[in-house]
Amino acid sequence: MSLTQKIVILFSGEGSNMEAIIRSLHKKEFEGFQVHVVATLTNNPNAKGIERSKELGIPCEVIDHRAFESREAFDAALAQAILAHRPNLTVLAGFMRILSPLFLRQIRAINIHPSLLPLFKGGNAMQESYLSPMKVAGVSVHYVSEELDSGDLIAQEAVGKIEGESFEEFKARLHSLEHRLYPEAILRVLKEKVTL
Repeated sequence: MSLTQKIVILFSGEGSNMEAIIRSLHKKEFEGFQVHVVATLTNNPNAKGIERSKELGIPCEVIDHRAFESREAFDAALAQAILAHRPNLTVLAGFMRILSPLFLRQIRAINIHPSLLPLFKGGNAMQESYLSPMKVAGVSVHYVSEELDSGDLIAQEAVGKIEGESFEEFKARLHSLEHRLYPEAILRVLKEKVTL
């Protein structure tokens, strides 16, 4: 009987990366273990990803950050909700909150970012990457640390820019790369945990 590796996914919007992870990994066998997405969590009660999660058969919990008096109070509630599921890994998939040290002391989490870190940190990374004179763009998967988009890299992949490509076309190509690279990176982290 194979080991079960449980993950919780956090998101704030459409949930396209969340869906890609669930479709790629949930209840599937890998080298010596099976992945279970045990829950999704969002800070946005209007997130389109809530319906997506339910349609995929994964329970979604809403913890609205606006209901808390401070970032730390929200992070404490979020950490408690995650720990209740006893996950092996917490995965941020378009979760648009900067997490406090209080959260990170309790939860080991990874994140995906639409640039070749350490370039173009922050919320406008895709636009900045698109407008930059660089000939390549890309996607990075990294551990979440106290400094924004600065944790140790797990995976990174570059794509060449296409002259004359619109921002929408560029964005679609990066999203496609994210949907492939993120599940691969999650598996890499889980395999390391299994073999430790």
